[in-house]
Amino acid sequence: MKGSTTACVVVADQGEARLYLQLSAASLRLIGRFENPAAHLHDRDLASDRPGRIYRTARGSPNRRGATARHAAGGERTPRRQLAIVFARRIAAGIRAAAKATPFDRLILVAEPRFLGTLRRALPARLRAKATVQIAKDLLHLPTAELRARVTAATKVSR
Repeated sequence: MKGSTTACVVVADQGEARLYLQLSAASLRLIGRFENPAAHLHDRDLASDRPGRIYRTARGSPNRRGATARHAAGGERTPRRQLAIVFARRIAAGIRAAAKATPFDRLILVAEPRFLGTLRRALPARLRAKATVQIAKDLLHLPTAELRARVTAATKVSR
């Protein structure tokens, strides 16, 4: 990293997030932590009933009376997915607060691929523009020293 470049490093998954401030390649200081205990629950534990059903009549000849197709409604809007979106918004609010407390030049996002996209969409445009490095891997449970090495290596590659 160049001289006085300050970066905010966000390492997250659907259940936990950590915010670090990186003042130099050798330093990584924890400045915030978020938890989402509901992320480890199943959809059946979060919602009391099953998704609604949709019935559709079969197209074709009028002689096929009673032919219907039946399937569940809901798609991607599962309770777990909704909780992940809300959690990503909480993380984005934490990043905004960190930017006000200690301004940073770059934002480095580290998360598993699906949650990385959710987190990116939750960021306001001003912060999304600062997200110069994005690592699509779940590195949340690495020791700080190894995390620092991986982030530094990814930062050098992206330049």
